[in-house]
Amino acid sequence: MSSQNDRILMKHGAGGRAMRKLVEDVFVKDAPDGLPEGSVGLSAMDDGAAIPIGGGKFLVVTADSHVISPIFFPGGDIGRLSVSGTVNDLAMMGATSVLALTCAVILEEGFPREELERIQASIRATCKEASAPIVTGDTKVMGRGEIDGIVISTTGVGITEHVIRDAGFRAGDRVIVTGTIGDHGLAVLSARHNLGIEGDLRSDVAPIGSLVALVMARHPGAITAMKDPTRGGVASALHEMAHKAGVGVVLDQNALPISSEVRGAAELLGIDPLVVANEGKAVMGVRAEDADAVVATLREHPLGKSAAIIGTVTSDRPGSLVLDTGFGRRLVAEPEGEPLPRIC
Repeated sequence: MSSQNDRILMKHGAGGRAMRKLVEDVFVKDAPDGLPEGSVGLSAMDDGAAIPIGGGKFLVVTADSHVISPIFFPGGDIGRLSVSGTVNDLAMMGATSVLALTCAVILEEGFPREELERIQASIRATCKEASAPIVTGDTKVMGRGEIDGIVISTTGVGITEHVIRDAGFRAGDRVIVTGTIGDHGLAVLSARHNLGIEGDLRSDVAPIGSLVALVMARHPGAITAMKDPTRGGVASALHEMAHKAGVGVVLDQNALPISSEVRGAAELLGIDPLVVANEGKAVMGVRAEDADAVVATLREHPLGKSAAIIGTVTSDRPGSLVLDTGFGRRLVAEPEGEPLPRIC
């Protein structure tokens, strides 16, 4: 008799504990990287792979797929999301200079050509914004009902001299988020279900390579770890980073940057913004002595105006995330999966 353990569920693609275990058990298990010494490969389960190419430089490669519903939402669409997601994964490893992108599009028979052209225009505009050219791609068409409208897969290639890992947290580091949290997931949820939530609830989807590049140029060596808090949100990203580094993280609830629109929607729906996806933010571990200066630099950039120090890395409770509410402390459980499926 089969059980749920024999089948893939929505939670297995949602960025939390269930997805990470699936990847470890099926895709990473017994899979040799076969890469040169000093590389970051598949087993690292980072935002991409980094391969030394000589001269102190690394080639960084990442891949992403996008199945969002709806495909057009306040603040963006699947085209902008596809480019931004891949560019941001490169940036999280220090590759803010993008050499090239690939783009593969799978379409359902009957998909409106006008919508496809609108998506392609968004892709072109986002590529220009990110200085990230698409150099090759692929197109397939499936029968009606075989997929839901459109699926876009992208690959990114970049160069860096300073690879940043998501496993680099050290006790004493400060945790910085580059802007308000929860915007993307709640904007998509509201659009999907026509919730009619008051206020300007919009996705934060944006390519943030230039934001990361600014910090790396101004404060070389200050960033010890970095990850974009997409599926599973800030909570999932920090759990993974803490687990890999063998450290704990204490968050200051009062320091979390949350817009009034997101706060209101989250309270109405009973959803914690910490577990909601973002598509234009980074979570950084930064040396304590550099933290204030890094935040000041981030706030100079249009995409970093709400940057804030939200916590501290500790040697206590390795792998755990603790929220200091001002009245006490509580453990934040790692999400099993994103509470909002198909948000990226």
